[in-house]
Amino acid sequence: MSIIRGDIEEAKGIEEEEIVVYPETNMVKERLEWFQDLKLGVIFHYGIYAQAGIVESWQLSEEDVWAREGREFRKDFKQLQLDYWNLISEFNPTQLDAKKWAQTCKQAGFKYCIFTTKHHDGFNLYNTMETEYKVGGKLSPFKRDILKEVFDAFREEDFGIGAYYSKADWYSQYYWLDDETKKGRRASYDTQKHPEIWEKYVQFVHNQIHEITHNYGDIDLLWLDGGWCGQGKEDLQMDRLAEIAREQNPELIMVDRMMGGRHENYVTPERKIPALHEIPTKVWESNIPIGNDWGYVPVETFKSSQVLLDTFVDVVSKGGNLILGVGPTPQGTFTEEETTILQEIGEWLAIYGEGIYHTRAQAKDRANEWKLTFNKNEKTHYAFRSIEASQLGTFSLAEIEAEVGDEIIDLGTGGVVTILDGDQIDGSQIHRPTVGSMGLKVTKKTQ
Repeated sequence: MSIIRGDIEEAKGIEEEEIVVYPETNMVKERLEWFQDLKLGVIFHYGIYAQAGIVESWQLSEEDVWAREGREFRKDFKQLQLDYWNLISEFNPTQLDAKKWAQTCKQAGFKYCIFTTKHHDGFNLYNTMETEYKVGGKLSPFKRDILKEVFDAFREEDFGIGAYYSKADWYSQYYWLDDETKKGRRASYDTQKHPEIWEKYVQFVHNQIHEITHNYGDIDLLWLDGGWCGQGKEDLQMDRLAEIAREQNPELIMVDRMMGGRHENYVTPERKIPALHEIPTKVWESNIPIGNDWGYVPVETFKSSQVLLDTFVDVVSKGGNLILGVGPTPQGTFTEEETTILQEIGEWLAIYGEGIYHTRAQAKDRANEWKLTFNKNEKTHYAFRSIEASQLGTFSLAEIEAEVGDEIIDLGTGGVVTILDGDQIDGSQIHRPTVGSMGLKVTKKTQ
């Protein structure tokens, strides 16, 4: 059964921004073109919440009741928190093979990888010097730097490299004070009344961003989560944070999720494909988990590869990228279900990917069931139709925005599609894959 989640933050005036030119504006514009060429990414939510098998680290927040309803890690809340924090001594993913992860994801057609350096619970998947609450530290039985292994493996397979980082840290004594106040997702004290504490937290965050962006090789994307933290009473001095992040990664693009403004270089609709009237004005990326939750849970309902491919084609036809969430097991492996889904996605993309990668969109209301993408050469476009759509009979060239004289190739076979009398195509001649969409390549006639 799907659990109603309460973790999605509302956007903070993103679409009402006035255009301002910053020193990095031209660089960001150029890098966003690179980003839009990639189309498909994977995001790994991983941490000690996999050991617990619960909805990431949200159960720690007393105010986020939704995360515990029907599946509490412990019935008593104080015991829940204590036992959760102590999972660091149990988390020991000895079967983690980052090279295998990277190879599986490459075969699935992913082009960039975003990995959790730290979720809201404050457990670090890398060798930070700011806290012992980390993998490989004194409290951890797993004496390896997971972030290094993942970044190295995915970089070797030519992935774009992204670091997910939660701006909120519920383990930090400078974010949640060690007192009896009820804790929610935000800082547990009035930062304006205690600026000396908040200043220490800001320095803690800046130090960690320095570690991630200076000690782990080239990083392309910084994916800052915690869309309630970073402005107002939780001012993280984002201008300075961005400067730190780009000291050794001058072409890094950032997403300061749901915050808008200078440091949200692209926007990230969560668990959602925008309707035509909702398509963001900024570059965008839908983020959708393969299952119901982002991280591993022992009993999960996964979306089918058909659903995910239909989602992907829809997103790309509207101009977006898609990241799919994969939650590795406590042992460090992908589940069999995830592996099968990724394999099926990859098999489809191996045949039809020409019409996906490096394309752009002309999003508009099309009164048929074809989804179109466009080559940047402005001479070629692609038409996709889900095998789940209504039965495909004879259809007109106009439905795929083609004209008499255009060359039409069936991507599934590489063969030229025969045009019947007039401007009709017999749908029965179009290759129908076992999963995903049929696909046609339309090259405009020479003028």
